Amino acid sequence: MMAARRTKFTPRGEIRFDEPMSKHTSWRVGGPADQFFVPADKQDLIEYIRALEPATPVTWVGLGSNLLVRDAGIRGVVIATHKCLKQIEAVGSNRIYIESGVPGAKIARFGASRNLTGAEFFAGIPGTFGGALAMNAGAFGAETWDVVCKVETLDQSGKIQERSPMEFSIGYRSVSVSSGEWFLSGEILLRAGDGSRGRQKIREFLARRASTQPVQVPNAGSVFRNPERDHAARLIESAGLKGTRQGGATVSELHANFIVNSGNATAADIEALIDRVRRSVCHTHGIELEREVRIIGDAQH
Repeated sequence: MMAARRTKFTPRGEIRFDEPMSKHTSWRVGGPADQFFVPADKQDLIEYIRALEPATPVTWVGLGSNLLVRDAGIRGVVIATHKCLKQIEAVGSNRIYIESGVPGAKIARFGASRNLTGAEFFAGIPGTFGGALAMNAGAFGAETWDVVCKVETLDQSGKIQERSPMEFSIGYRSVSVSSGEWFLSGEILLRAGDGSRGRQKIREFLARRASTQPVQVPNAGSVFRNPERDHAARLIESAGLKGTRQGGATVSELHANFIVNSGNATAADIEALIDRVRRSVCHTHGIELEREVRIIGDAQH
């Protein structure tokens, strides 16, 4: 389906039709997007949004982590941010301006390079800043909105707003942002510190992640949110689910809250395994796990 436009506009970026989302998700699964847009830059993106008909479905994708796209794909438009919204720069002595396509690891390294501390945990977030803002992503005991001091958003009408954290209801892995509003950029507030110690902390975080998570195999990060005063991984493991398979999808032997693509998984395999794990944990422990990963798109009939 080709997206209708309100005004005549020729983007400078790249538009692809029927683009396989398996190329753009960390699980390496997902059917085609009707239209896949890679903006040339921030202004190109803003003008593109303003030219779309208001009813056009729009999906934003960064590095494709924390995301399961069903096998029949996505209707409307998918916008890829990580190749265009990639500016990061120091603002004053202790703030950093970050566009939504910047990867978490780059934010961590940038902070340390400026002798600022407080952003090291971003090294453990496998997605982009925009995705981290949208879900209040966290790692190693810290969360994204702990350090955010303001954000810039874009809505489906093309209106740009600067907003403060006080304007959102922010919780564990959740942020109250409307479905037609997206994060373009934000600023984080850090503390002066020792850059060498920050870099050492980042190395330690990455080493811990590599030893405890299946980073060498396609996955989407933590599948379920941790229940209050407990861990999803503990509940899944104690239910005897490590190594459980569904088609080409497997509950990781290394970390029970990860589902990996063993090589030939479909999105349907992964979604069925997610449901199977949730039901089993509920039956065993009486606890209903909540998904952390987003599931979007149409199922194959």
